[in-house]
Amino acid sequence: MSDVTNVLKEYSKIVVKAIEENLGTIEPQELQDASMYLTKAGGKMLRPALTLIVADAVGGNKEDAINTAAAFELVHTFSLIHDDIMDDDDMRRGKPSVHKVWDEPTAILAGDTLFSKAFQMIILSKNNGANPANVADALATLADACVKICEGQASDMGFEGNFDVKEEEYSNMIFKKTGALIAAATKAGAIMGGANQEVVDAMYDYGRLIGQAFQIQDDYLDVVSDEESLGKPIGSDIAKGKMTLMVVKALAEAEGSDKERLVEILKDSNSTQDDVDEAIDLFNKYGSIEYAHNLALANVAEAKEVLEILDDSESKQVLVELADFVLERKS
Repeated sequence: MSDVTNVLKEYSKIVVKAIEENLGTIEPQELQDASMYLTKAGGKMLRPALTLIVADAVGGNKEDAINTAAAFELVHTFSLIHDDIMDDDDMRRGKPSVHKVWDEPTAILAGDTLFSKAFQMIILSKNNGANPANVADALATLADACVKICEGQASDMGFEGNFDVKEEEYSNMIFKKTGALIAAATKAGAIMGGANQEVVDAMYDYGRLIGQAFQIQDDYLDVVSDEESLGKPIGSDIAKGKMTLMVVKALAEAEGSDKERLVEILKDSNSTQDDVDEAIDLFNKYGSIEYAHNLALANVAEAKEVLEILDDSESKQVLVELADFVLERKS
């Protein structure tokens, strides 16, 4: 997967340049610094890379899609800043969160600035020769994803303390919170690449499927990875009482004292590492870790089938490899 990592690095250079050019005019300097802070913190930039790769894979001009690609990274970063404030998370990408470096009001403004700049950047694509109809469709696609992100975050918050969440409800939540923006990024790449509606719809499905797998893999890594790779303690989601696919599945399968104990651990805001390890043992007992991993594998396999609609090309092969990368990453 080193080739995929190198591809992402090459695309990230293009995206970072576009972002720096568009955010470099923000005043005052403190707001500019806060707005650009996370984009310089070494994220994978998966979403903008997908937009550019899809634009190329459908036979379009990648240049037309650069601003749109950057817009998806800005919205993603906006969501991270606001998530960290809501969750009171101290760290992001191995560095102090924006609201910890500055303060919450400045972080909120930085997020809002990125959100606004994202739409502005897509609109500016018209000045670079992009088809105005495609620009309008890309704007609508991003706007729809932004609404879904908010719905997903609200659902996630509503799940706190609710231990009767059904798998379908959880799947809908993670699609909106994580998958929707990835699906919109791949769809927008097809739009800006001038693809027909059938291909545009297929690329949305591809993004949706790898987005689902991406979030499930995040949950999975939280219990099977190591602290050094993750950049946070193993089982931190359990310690926070978060609903993940593994929690939902284990609660659905467990009965009696096992179910009571798992709920007790999830409810305890002062749970120890021993408690977390006990919860992971219960996940294993009821097969929820294996279940989550298998579901992620199935999503990736389906995503690769969707790509058969595209003509063979180097970019199509990268999309195939990116689908695998979603599951092979360690953080």
